[in-house]
Amino acid sequence: MQAKMSTPALQARDYKSGVKPIWCPGCGHFAVLAAITRSLAYLELPREEVALISGIGCSSRLPAYVDSYGFHGLHGRALPLATGLKVARPDLNVLVTGGDGDGFSIGGNHFLHACRRNIDLTYVVMDNRVYGMTKGQASPTTAPDWAASKMTPHGTGVRRFQPAAIALAAGATFIARGYSGDPKGMTRILAEAIRHPGFSFVHVLSPCVTFRPDQRSWKTEVHPFPADAGNDPVEAARRIHADDGMGLGIIHAESLPVWPARQETETTLAAIEKEFLV
Repeated sequence: MQAKMSTPALQARDYKSGVKPIWCPGCGHFAVLAAITRSLAYLELPREEVALISGIGCSSRLPAYVDSYGFHGLHGRALPLATGLKVARPDLNVLVTGGDGDGFSIGGNHFLHACRRNIDLTYVVMDNRVYGMTKGQASPTTAPDWAASKMTPHGTGVRRFQPAAIALAAGATFIARGYSGDPKGMTRILAEAIRHPGFSFVHVLSPCVTFRPDQRSWKTEVHPFPADAGNDPVEAARRIHADDGMGLGIIHAESLPVWPARQETETTLAAIEKEFLV
């Protein structure tokens, strides 16, 4: 009797497509791509069970660089696209990638409602506090006194968006912050985020060395989050507001019902087509 051949485990390199990234040399997004492929390999997820959805921006190019299902959508609309996919195909592991402009500006309203619905998605936002693809304008997370852009030579004068605090207030059940200069820590966070049942928000500090060379100093400013993650949103709010925005780790994780409720239904293409018959 012939022995059954076991399928070899996929390595991180097996999740990379043949498309080469065109990010600027030194961009933090390279490390985020590496962390995503490593986390997929660690979780041993088949490539056909993974889908990456993105909007517009430097970071939103990422689905082309991963050998899985992917969709490069409209500016700020990655989360509604991912929501539709997850509802139609709950068997897929759906990851959403974007930047601070795509996610917190034009896509800000979608961000709020994805958090509160607690859909089983993993949202990875690469935050460099600048619009890099359109040559260096201030973004929602830019400090009010940043005056290096010609469009805001005196700074924006507007308080910056606080991603972790907003996610918690909107109802996200998993909130974490990573740093592209800490690939091992980011891989661990992403693996936990993907495994979490519900909406997982991973805020990644990902420097733009082209338009924000000052962010090279982040490697000396980041630090572990001052307290272990808990499931109490009130305590999480206290920790978030006491932090300087550079704390790394899992900030909040709680178990709540996932929307929509899981049902034992057939999700084949033929079954989906039946729903559209008139």
